[in-house]
Amino acid sequence: MAYIDGFVAPAPDREAYIKMAAKAAPIFLEHGAIRVVEGWGHDVPRGKTTDFYMAVKAEEGENVVFSWIEWPDKATRDAGWEKVMADERMKPEGDMPFDGKRMFWGGFESIVDTAGDGK
Repeated sequence: MAYIDGFVAPAPDREAYIKMAAKAAPIFLEHGAIRVVEGWGHDVPRGKTTDFYMAVKAEEGENVVFSWIEWPDKATRDAGWEKVMADERMKPEGDMPFDGKRMFWGGFESIVDTAGDGK
């Protein structure tokens, strides 16, 4: 059963974020990920009680990124993350294009997947 890591973060510069994400994605794939998806906020409504912007305390000029990494299972994910974090290519070149202090993330078991076997 697939395992998903999900991330939401504020980011001010689309091109800088794309550059960082394009550099990192192949490294995740090399270390066992099946798929890496990076989404730049496009149709993200503002809410009254909560929304993506409030969740990351987005500041003026920041957008929200929504990303996920799909792994074949949790064991592959755990081993993959260890390898990714030890990989020298993951060291940032300058400032990160998002505020990691306001990012949130989590790991999720797949419970419905219309692209897979439906289990």
